[in-house]
Amino acid sequence: MQKLTIEQAVVISAYTGFMACPFSAMHAEIEKRLGRSVWTHEMPSIIDTEIRPAFKDDFISMCVANRSGAIKPRRKGRHDNRENANRRG
Repeated sequence: MQKLTIEQAVVISAYTGFMACPFSAMHAEIEKRLGRSVWTHEMPSIIDTEIRPAFKDDFISMCVANRSGAIKPRRKGRHDNRENANRRG
């Protein structure tokens, strides 16, 4: 298995919140993409509204894709729908 590049590790860290790179590298890239200074204590409050959206396209482009290049959403199977199972009795 190949190691991630620092750029890939930064994207994964910023998008998922699981640190795969030095915090300073992620913090610098977040500030660059948001175009402003970001205090570490404000990160939890802006992760969903500002940080993830800024990294989403790069994160998705790194993911395994189907032949068309788009990620297929997981389809619900009959076993995934617990409501229907409960209705059957």
